[in-house]
Amino acid sequence: MKPETLAIHASNLVKNATGDVTPPINLSTTFFRDEQGGYPGGHMYSRVSNPNRSALENTVAQLEFGEDAAAFASGNNCGMSLFQALKPGSHIIAPDDMYWGIKKQLLTIFNEILEFDFIDQTDLNLIQSSIKQNTALIWIETPSNPLLKVTDIEEISKIAKSHHITLACDSTFASPILQNPILLGADIVMHSSTKYLGGHSDILGGILVTAKKDELWDKIKNIQQTGGAVPSPFDCFLLCRSIKTLAYRMKGHCENGKKVAQYLVNHPKVEAVFYPGLATHPQHEIAKKQMKDFGGMMSFLVKGDVNVTSKVVNKVRLFAQATSLGGVESLIEHRYSVEGPDSKTPKNLLRISVGLEHVDDIIADLEQALT
Repeated sequence: MKPETLAIHASNLVKNATGDVTPPINLSTTFFRDEQGGYPGGHMYSRVSNPNRSALENTVAQLEFGEDAAAFASGNNCGMSLFQALKPGSHIIAPDDMYWGIKKQLLTIFNEILEFDFIDQTDLNLIQSSIKQNTALIWIETPSNPLLKVTDIEEISKIAKSHHITLACDSTFASPILQNPILLGADIVMHSSTKYLGGHSDILGGILVTAKKDELWDKIKNIQQTGGAVPSPFDCFLLCRSIKTLAYRMKGHCENGKKVAQYLVNHPKVEAVFYPGLATHPQHEIAKKQMKDFGGMMSFLVKGDVNVTSKVVNKVRLFAQATSLGGVESLIEHRYSVEGPDSKTPKNLLRISVGLEHVDDIIADLEQALT
């Protein structure tokens, strides 16, 4: 089935006596055993598994062409669980432009347990030369946050496979509708389901999808189920509901995103625009090769210093000045202010998540803010 159809029907796993078209929310934390000691409903305890979580995991696994999925209470839990599953002393090759929350885990939680290098992963030779004997994981993020770098999943997967290294891809900015890393050779795909999968800025969650069930995946599932950082049944229910409209929401985000990017490119007070859909983007051809469309995320540099940039971000009216992305409402953020003084993000960079408002209203708000 096509993604639009899968998104609507893959979560309808729960058989119930009342014949609900929409699966119910299963709030029970524990489930009946039979006389033989088994669990006729397929579930024992809700930390280990739950009908709503199973429905969510099945849906995203199918959308990403994977064998299995593991849902977590946040996107950061995804990185945490994968890093915990690695042997102590393992080396990770990570992107220099990496989501700060996952990067902070490596720098402050795993800094005495794992080794890691943050490099420009658009340079394939640099990836190759960064591999060590103990390299166990290449973590890529494409498009990246907040510079919208595009890494070549297929080419990096060839490097990873030749060295028997796991390749994990954070595909949050693209969603399963625009990009499927497993089909390009990735072993694991990660999504912060808080973002486009949820789509309404009201659900916290994360999900990992694996190309195949192997020893590493068994460790990740054990961390999920034994560690217990799992989403609630209600959050899983909301995500399944939201995913039903994902394909059509992404079409709107892409359509608006292209128009906003083109507007910003031509604005005299904008120094540069980072958007994979622009022909001027350094990795535009790679994006065309591995993405079905270019999404609603972009960043741009304001002509001027940090004070000028702050004035722009504080003048918006329609945009919400807020962290996160992927919701129906447009969001804008001065990433340097959020990431702090150690941030490598340019001080005049603004990241925007283009929402589903009418594009004329979105552009009008940017126009008055930049004036």
